[in-house]
Parts: sequence; C-alpha cells; structure tokens
Amino acid sequence: MSILPVDQGIEHTAGSSFSPNPIYFDPENIVKLAIEAGCNAVASTMGGLAMLARKYAHKIPFVVKLNHNELLTYPNKYDLIMFGSVRDAWNMGAVAVGATVYFGSAESDRQIIEVSKAFEEAHNLGMATILWCYSRNDAFLKDGLDYNTAADITGQANYLGVSIQADIIKQKLPTNNGGFTAIKFAKNNPDMYTKLASDHPIDLCRYQVLNCYSGRISMINSGGESKGESDLAEAIKTAVINKRAGGAGMIMGRKAFQRPFSEGVELIHAVQEIYLAKEISIA
Repeated sequence: MSILPVDQGIEHTAGSSFSPNPIYFDPENIVKLAIEAGCNAVASTMGGLAMLARKYAHKIPFVVKLNHNELLTYPNKYDLIMFGSVRDAWNMGAVAVGATVYFGSAESDRQIIEVSKAFEEAHNLGMATILWCYSRNDAFLKDGLDYNTAADITGQANYLGVSIQADIIKQKLPTNNGGFTAIKFAKNNPDMYTKLASDHPIDLCRYQVLNCYSGRISMINSGGESKGESDLAEAIKTAVINKRAGGAGMIMGRKAFQRPFSEGVELIHAVQEIYLAKEISIA
C-alpha cells in the first residue's frame, strides 16, 4: 500500500513545509504527484481536496484528513480539532477519511470519542477509515530517550486505535522499547520484551503489527521528515522493516514532496518496488 499524505501545511505550517518546493502550495500538484507515482490514494486536507474533487476524485482515491493540530496558536499547543465533517468528505467523493489521536496526551479522551464517532459515521456511509495513531506526551522523554516511539507504547496505541474501528493504522517506526518500565506507568509483562520482541527493528515493528489484532487490521509506517541525501536509504530501510514485520505499506509525504517533482516520483517508485519484490518476505 502506497499513500501520499500531505497535511503538513496545517501540521507544520505551509511555509515550512512547502518552501523547499513551492509548487505544492497548489494542492493540484499534490494530487498530480500521487497519480504520477502510482499511489493507491492521496491523503490531504478538506479544503485542498474539496476544490479538486470534481476533476480528480474519480481518478485516484481521496482520503480526507478530518482533524489537525495547528501551530498558529501561541504558545504552541498540541491538540487536535476537527476541520471538516465525514459528510462533506463523502459528498466530494472521497473513499476514506483519516484522523489523528495523540494517545497519552491530556486531550486524548476527547479525541478518542470524536474520532470513534467520525469513524462510525464513515462506515455507515461505506467509507474506509485511517488512524494516524501517535503517542504524544512530554513525560515520555526520559534519560535522553524518546519513548513516544517505543514499541510497547506505540503497540498499545495501535490496540486502542483498532478498537475504535480504524481500518488502517498509520504508525511511526519504533525506535526503542521499554517505555512502560522506564516511565513506570500502565502495565506490562516481561514476555512483552522477551518472547514477543527483541531489540531488532523488525521485531519491534512486528510487535506493532501484533497489536493490530494480529495483523487483521493493516498497519502502515510513516516515512518521517526529509533529511536530504539520506531520504532514499531511510525510506528503503523503513519499507523493508515494515514488509518483513508483516506491515502493509508506507505512507510517505515530506520525503517525496520536499524535492523536485520527478525525484519525488522516483523515490515513491523505489519504495513501491520493495513491496513488489517477491524475494523480500516476512521474517
């Protein structure tokens, strides 16, 4: 599964996101990139997709991102609010809606309720649902490690996500494990860290997949920020880990659109080749 997500104009400010390649201030170029790269869908904001729906919704599946964290409030806060409705997404011809929950945050209870209601409505209309399933809490940073991307914490976030009827989970690749024990919260079992996982990146990712109802709900990993020359190697590495762990694909935005159009297409194609390669199988 290969999805182009571009909601960073809200999440990270438009200027910061699109200055490396200003053609993407125009949302039509986002859709064109997804089509040219042969993506399964394009995921973006309500406003950007709505103005293009009549021209493109029948050419590539639209995924409308419903909620966002905006950065114009000062001091910056990290909360998610609804920017559009499921009904509007359905009316424009979108096949799916997406939403984010910051599990572990002070506002997560409200977000869970809002998103679960939106996903119920989407399913009643025959639409699919994708959850940006992130943990976010400053207390998850300890002793120089960011446990917001720990396998145990993100795995539990996945389990909560599939419980509110997400059809696809979008998750960051795990970078460590043992968040529950390091921060001393929630509950854990030693087998989580021995029998069900190891320090190997594929095993850490596999634990995320396990928490998606043993892979019955598809999990895709995000591509992360663009770092320039290392983007291709990092994207290929993430794709191999995801595929070998039993994941279903990648959702890659900044690495693709923060470079010249043709290079973005080539990068997406390189990742797609990993999933098409029969010699790369589940570990």
